[in-house]
This record gives sequence, structure tokens and C-alpha cells, in this order.
Amino acid sequence: MLRVGFDNEKYCAMQSAHIRERIGQFEDKLYLEFGGKLFDDYHASRVLPGFAPDSKLQMLLQLAEQAEIVLVISAADIERNKVRGDYGITYDEDVLRLRQQFTNVGLYVGSVVITQYNGQKAADLFKARLEKLGIRVYIHYVIEGYPSNVSLILSERGYGRNDYIETSRPLVVVTAPGPGSGKMATCLSQLYHENKRGRKAGYAKFETFPIWNLPLKHPVNIAYEAATADLDDVNMIDPFHLEAYGLTTVNYNRDVAIFPVLQAMFEGIYGESPYKSPTDMGVNMAGSCIVDDEVCKEASRQEIIRRYYRTVNALLSGAGNENEVYKLELLLSQAKISKEYRHVVPVACELAERTGGPAAAMELPDGTIVTGKTTELLGACASMLLNAVKVLAGIPDPVKLISPEAIKPIQQLKTRYLGSKNPRLHTDETLIALSSSAATDNNARLALEQLSQLRGCQAHVTVTLSDVDERLLKKLGIEVTNEPVQEQ
Repeated sequence: MLRVGFDNEKYCAMQSAHIRERIGQFEDKLYLEFGGKLFDDYHASRVLPGFAPDSKLQMLLQLAEQAEIVLVISAADIERNKVRGDYGITYDEDVLRLRQQFTNVGLYVGSVVITQYNGQKAADLFKARLEKLGIRVYIHYVIEGYPSNVSLILSERGYGRNDYIETSRPLVVVTAPGPGSGKMATCLSQLYHENKRGRKAGYAKFETFPIWNLPLKHPVNIAYEAATADLDDVNMIDPFHLEAYGLTTVNYNRDVAIFPVLQAMFEGIYGESPYKSPTDMGVNMAGSCIVDDEVCKEASRQEIIRRYYRTVNALLSGAGNENEVYKLELLLSQAKISKEYRHVVPVACELAERTGGPAAAMELPDGTIVTGKTTELLGACASMLLNAVKVLAGIPDPVKLISPEAIKPIQQLKTRYLGSKNPRLHTDETLIALSSSAATDNNARLALEQLSQLRGCQAHVTVTLSDVDERLLKKLGIEVTNEPVQEQ
């Protein structure tokens, strides 16, 4: 069994209670900037084993009667068709997906805000599309000199030019498909407009990482830097919190850099700032819900190495850059680990060197490492999967789960009729063949039943993964890395 290091139930209860407290601090309304992913937060679940990928959503459901959701998207992201890496869909399509998902679970989505608007035609088309669907859309404009030109920002030519977002509930959750969408600016614009209308609204930030009450170089916080290497985020001690309270807390560079501007904005709107530090603005109880620090440290070290491999592979494909690789190498050093710390890496690489072909290795829940190599019938990942379920089912190694006679017709179909140059079975084709065998073979049936035990297992492959294998391993919940080497 995979060990648990985080109490998810406690987290949902504590987080929702603190949000209610924050709502109570303000007379009329709280604008809550929601950082990270509300759905499918797999980074958090990887570095905090026990954190449910939908725990933020479950926490929000406890506040459903009080909450209204505002979705934010940047006109610049619409214009350049920015894509979410985890889903492979554009940000504008993700706005529609998120709205539907929120609605499906009973949360009220009030409107969509298009930020950083400067006449982009793609944004105009998206606005028209949303309005045809009956969705309220508001426009927020580019402000020259943002965020430093506070006098302009807090004027009718700044925030005053933005549309006022009509809301009806005391908690307004402002979220977006990804970073850089303009969530904070949307919240502050609303504070400006609410104040003009004689209403005192508040602002707070829901951000899971970095975790403010963990040490600066704790692996969980280093893993956050690894996950945001493309944004060049850097964790740092919050100097404002240290000066105000004499307490050491962790925040990140963008929030620390913008805080003096935020203070000036709060003072311009209210006469004084309700917060003395960036840490004060946050509502984050994650650090108080870690129940096994060593488990979370180990999970985070694995995540840092996975992020390193993802970055070097992105560089190989042309989607990354060398600076991100250098950043990840530095983070590996700060975490006092190397890529070989990941147990499956040296095992897979040694097998590849010995056989002269692609190889794969997987660590099972009990620590056993199984391997797979490329054969005439199967690819390395497919071989590794079959060997893993064999071990979990207690089936002797010599037993064939799929007969070669059953595989050959599939190979003929691939090469003769479907135009494939690779006759070896990918992971999805192998599992389909295993399912067919399970109808008449007890060993195959028993092996198939072990697939659920692979969730959370670590694996490494010595060549670049095919799209098919990468998708299948992800569906099974296997955390896989690979060498940046194209298979010959």
C-alpha cells in the first residue's frame, strides 16, 4: 500500500472554516483569488500523498450556498491560442469546460471576465460566442504602467474604465484556466468599484503552494518551484511578515514584489491596508494537515526528478528552453538528490545498456522493481506492464499471459492494413489482447485484475514515450519518466 502523508478530510474542514472567518472580517463581500487547479490538482496529490485531486472542489462545495464563481481569461491568451499542457485544449475551450464542470456539481458560475483587452479580434469572437450561450461577459482593459502606476490604476482611466462585475453572493471565487490570466487584477478592480458604490469588500488569496509554514527548502516547496520553472517563480522568506510579526514564513517572488503596490492600492481604496504581508493575504491550511512529513518529503523528491525529466524532454522537442533545464538542475542540487535517486532510473538504464535496446522499469507498492525490454512482439512499456501484473498476481515468470499466436494477427493488422512501421504492440493494444485472453484464461483474468494496484507506482523508460504509451500509463495512474532519447 502507498503511504499517506496528508489528512485530506482535516484540510477541507480547516480551509472552509478559515474562509468563513475571512468572509466575516468584511461587511459585504469577499473576493477570493483561487490559485492552482480547482479540478484534478494532481501536482498537490503527488507531493502530498493523501491530498485528493478534487479536495479544493469538495471544500468549495461546503460553501456552495455562499459562493459564486467568476471565470477569468486573458484576451492575449485567447489571441495566441494558449494551450493547457495537461489537457491539450486551449484556454478559451477550458473556460467552457470549467463552467460546465462547476455547474454539474451544483456551483453557481455568475460570469466570465476577459482581461487585458486591447481590441483583440479573437477575444471579440469569444465574447460573442459566450453571449450566444447566455453567459454574462465583462471586459477589463490593459492599463498602461500596470502595476506600478498606482495613481492611474486607481482612477477612472484605470480600474474605473473596467466593467463592474455584477455579483449576488458574499463569496466570489475568482479562478482561471491557468496563471497570468489576471485574477488578482480582477479582484482589485472589483474592490475599487465596490468602494465607489459605498460597499466594503475584501480580498484574500487561496494558494496551496508554496506552503507558508514549511521551511524554505522543504522538498514540498522546492517541488513547487520545479512545477513553475517556466514562470521563473522563486520561493523566498516573506520580508514583510518577518518585519511585522518577527515570524519566518515562505512566499514567492511575484507576491512579495507586488505587495507594496497592493498596499498602496488598498490604502488608496480604503485609507489603510487590511494586510501587513503577502502571507496575511493567503488562506492556506495545507501545512497544518501534513500527518507524515517524511512521506511528503519523499513524494516531493520524486516530483522534482519527474519535473526535471519533463523539462529536458521539452527541450528535445523544441517546446522548452535551456534556462528551465538549468533551473531544474539547481533545484535537484538544493534537494540534495540526483536523477539516480529515483530507483527505477538506474535499473532501466542498466537493462538498456545490457540488451542494446529500449528498456523500462517500474517500482511496485512493496518496493519490488520489475522491468521490461523490447522484443519482436512487444514494446518495452508493454513488456513492463505484463511483468508487473504477473508479479502482483503471483504468476510465475515463464507463464505466457498472451500467446504469440494471438499477438501476430494484431501485428499483421497494424503493418499490413493500418500502415504502421512498428509491428510491436503498444501498451493499449497489449491490454486489449490481455482482456481477450482473460475470457478463457484464468491467469490472464487474474493479471488484469491487478491493474488498479499500479496507480501511484513509479516507472522509467530509456527512450521517448509514444503518445499512446504516455496516455495509457497516465490513465493507469503510473508516474512515468523517460530519457530524452528518440528510439531508433
